[in-house]
Amino acid sequence: MNSADRAPVHAAAGSRLGAAHPRQEGPADLRLVPPALAAWGTAALMLDASAEWVVGVMTVCLVIGCVLLRAARRGRVRESEEGGRSGQREKSRQKERGEQSEERGHSGHSGHSGHSGHGGRSGHSRKAWQRVSVAAVLLCVAASAASAGLHGADLRRGPVPGLARQYAHVTADVELTADPRLSRPRIRGDHAAPAAVLLEAEVRRVRKTDGTVLGTRTPVLVIADATSYGRRAWLSLLPSTRVRVFARVAPASAGGDRIAAVLRVSGEGPPDVMGEPSATQRFAGRLRSGLREATDGLGTDARALLPGLVVGDTSRVPAELDEAFKATDLTHLMAVSGANFTIMLALFLGPPGLAQRAERRGLASWLGIPLRATALAGGGMILAFVIVCRPDPSVVRAAACGSVALLAIATGRRRSLIPALATAVLLLVLYDPWLARSYGFLLSVLATGALLTLAPRWSTALRRRRVRPRVAEALAAAGAAQAVCAPVVAVLSAQVSLVAVPCNLLAEFAVAPATVLGFAALAAAPVAMPVAEAFAWCASWPAGWIAGIARTGAALPGAGVDWPGSWTGALLLVLVTVALAAGGRWAVRHPWLCGVCCVAFLLVVVQPPPLTRVITGWPPPGWRFAMCDVGQGDATVLAAGEGTGVVVDAGPDPALVDRCLSALGITRIPLVVLTHFHADHVAGLPGVLRGRAVGAIETTGFGEPVDQAEFVRRLAAARRVPVTRAAAGEERRTGDLAWRVLWPPPDGPRIPGRPTAPAPEGPNDASVTMLVRSAGTTLLMLGDLEPPAQRALLRSPAAAGLTAVDVLKVAHHGSAYQDPDLIRAVAPRLALVSVGTGNPYGHPAPSTLAALRAGGATVLRTDEDGAIAVTRTAGGLGVGTD
Repeated sequence: MNSADRAPVHAAAGSRLGAAHPRQEGPADLRLVPPALAAWGTAALMLDASAEWVVGVMTVCLVIGCVLLRAARRGRVRESEEGGRSGQREKSRQKERGEQSEERGHSGHSGHSGHSGHGGRSGHSRKAWQRVSVAAVLLCVAASAASAGLHGADLRRGPVPGLARQYAHVTADVELTADPRLSRPRIRGDHAAPAAVLLEAEVRRVRKTDGTVLGTRTPVLVIADATSYGRRAWLSLLPSTRVRVFARVAPASAGGDRIAAVLRVSGEGPPDVMGEPSATQRFAGRLRSGLREATDGLGTDARALLPGLVVGDTSRVPAELDEAFKATDLTHLMAVSGANFTIMLALFLGPPGLAQRAERRGLASWLGIPLRATALAGGGMILAFVIVCRPDPSVVRAAACGSVALLAIATGRRRSLIPALATAVLLLVLYDPWLARSYGFLLSVLATGALLTLAPRWSTALRRRRVRPRVAEALAAAGAAQAVCAPVVAVLSAQVSLVAVPCNLLAEFAVAPATVLGFAALAAAPVAMPVAEAFAWCASWPAGWIAGIARTGAALPGAGVDWPGSWTGALLLVLVTVALAAGGRWAVRHPWLCGVCCVAFLLVVVQPPPLTRVITGWPPPGWRFAMCDVGQGDATVLAAGEGTGVVVDAGPDPALVDRCLSALGITRIPLVVLTHFHADHVAGLPGVLRGRAVGAIETTGFGEPVDQAEFVRRLAAARRVPVTRAAAGEERRTGDLAWRVLWPPPDGPRIPGRPTAPAPEGPNDASVTMLVRSAGTTLLMLGDLEPPAQRALLRSPAAAGLTAVDVLKVAHHGSAYQDPDLIRAVAPRLALVSVGTGNPYGHPAPSTLAALRAGGATVLRTDEDGAIAVTRTAGGLGVGTD
């Protein structure tokens, strides 16, 4: 074949290499995208629709779809008949031209009528294809409406929804459909709501109080408030286990979810198991428990993170590490994602683009496994992954999206991957319509789509500018995924992470070794635990690196930017992203401008205290005391030198107090004083300890609430920080800062008229009270003292030093329970109230504010003024706010 013969083939292929080359790229095939999107949208809308709406949508779509298909078929028949007649006419013309050419000696005009005939046929083909495309969309809509209608009806049928509306007490036999999990403790005022065990299950049989027994199959959420012993028993349950519970049925708290009701279990004991889990679930449970056992001897972060990286088990992940992963957009690493087994399959099949070649270098090739057997083994690995990680919707979603990524690794071609992704979306939505309302599903599809569409183009653009191929691919993948997912994340968290891309890039190098070694530990645990522990120890290094990246990124002052948490905010972020992408294409042509942008970005993220102080004026120079804005709680910092401060109380939120201390430039804390153990004063302690050198923690001697006191002791022991007890009469000094503890007395608060001091009525009256002196300024910190303790303090020997203080930290967030005699005796010039915006307690009370102002005090409050810093100047007291 000569070059002229080869030209049409290569022109059609779009490359001189031809279409058979494994790296050949072609135009994107988008034909399956409209049906997938139509099915997705229909499922999201039809889950709550009535049966009439579902039937109506199905009927209309089926009728119109069938009409279009019939019209397309007629068009094809007509085109075939016209093609046959045209062919006969063409043959006769060619015969006539042949006879004429013999006579004239030439045949120069043969083919024009054939070309016109082809054009006519292509016009009919386009019309037929358009009808088929629209029909396919309508048929997918009909199928999606049917599936969504059936799944939505599951929540409304049977006796459970009616019992939920009555808040009835029932005895129910439920079958678990997912692993139990603990709820995150929530701060409610001064108490931390205890963690409960949450179980997704299906009610199989329900017995009402009148003895009526009804069979059903209704998805519910079971909440068990168990004791520590009972909690362990609940958490050890496996999916497919049948449990009998006596519970109160209540409607689901939010609509649009896949549960029909909530069953709150009565009693705090262990579960009443009625049926054992299936053999498959027992096998998967042994593997997961073996991995947890193999990681028991690791460090805190690796022990918590490794099971999450491998099988999505986040039961050990502490709240502070979870928040750090959210702040850096690394949460997808702790969830079961397609990347988990994509890494393992890449190790098994070989590097990108080589899996279908004879020279493939995967583990299967090394073992001599043929290509077809390799494909079967890969399918078996996917099946095993789904079994071990549970066939939950999130796992099925991850398997489908990960298979699409696997196709890219195996073939090195992306042209067929968009149809594969669209097919995965279509099948998953038809299988489980609730995925259409899942943010996790949306993020998975967006991330996978970005890797298939935007990332290759961005990578090519970077390589054109002399960026190394692997670096370009990593940058393009992280940037594309972040660009398309950030608007959805902003809706969920009302924040945009500025460190997500660099943190994901830095963590990417450790994900593969941690995952591979983690799966090795998982497989070895049932056979040889010492070998599994060795694999786990090796995996702890990359896992610790990932946790360190998350903590470091989250601790940066400018790690995140507050953003409107709505779809309007998401649209605004899309516009900003498009503008930045367009500006970036122009900026890369000017290296000096890129350098300036990088420096500006680093300054925004790192926010060096000297520069921040110049720009924002916070904190004011020479500040002595600072009250952090931590919401409904207390956190005060006493300056004790450059980068050093004594922290009194930690507030309810670790992130807020950590942000405040970072803005103040505090890196060394010789002492943390916790006035009492209410959650709004101690729950933020992890944020105080994060990345700072802490000398000791001092607390009150009244150890209630018990759970919060135990929380402080456990955290201090884990960080190896000694805990001491404060008592009246104690005096300390560090630099220019000095303070004296006024309350409580060594043997408890003394009540006038009684020979001994009994235990206080509650934690508030046991608050550590301090009189602080710094640079000639006095600060009285009352904690949360109630009027009885305030009166006892006023009558104690310490009252002699309480006259005319400069600054008063108002007790108990400015509540109405204040002793007016103490306020008059103290006569502060400045009163500071730490209080949360819109709190349900009415703090600060108008009567308290009026009493303070009547005594001549200027009142500042964190809910209106933000963080407050007090300075001492030649002219007297100064105040700065953030």
